[in-house]
Amino acid sequence: MNGDHPKLAKKARLKWDAREKKFMLLYPERGLLLNDSAAEIVKLCDGTRSVSQIIDAICAEKQADRDLVTKDVNDLLQKLRERRLLE
Repeated sequence: MNGDHPKLAKKARLKWDAREKKFMLLYPERGLLLNDSAAEIVKLCDGTRSVSQIIDAICAEKQADRDLVTKDVNDLLQKLRERRLLE
């Protein structure tokens, strides 16, 4: 899974929700309210970075444990794939 370059599906878009003060991932007739960590991951899913590069970027920015970040990134990407929100 670390070799692919995740990108949001054309039907999905990331939007700031001023009322909730959080990012939302919007797609036809639905929306997901994202916590700060999930929003940071989704922002990096632009098709130019591999999963490993996304993990590296999060680790560098947050100075977080790589194993924990790897699990969180992979879990979120799997959930987005299941909803067909990644290309």
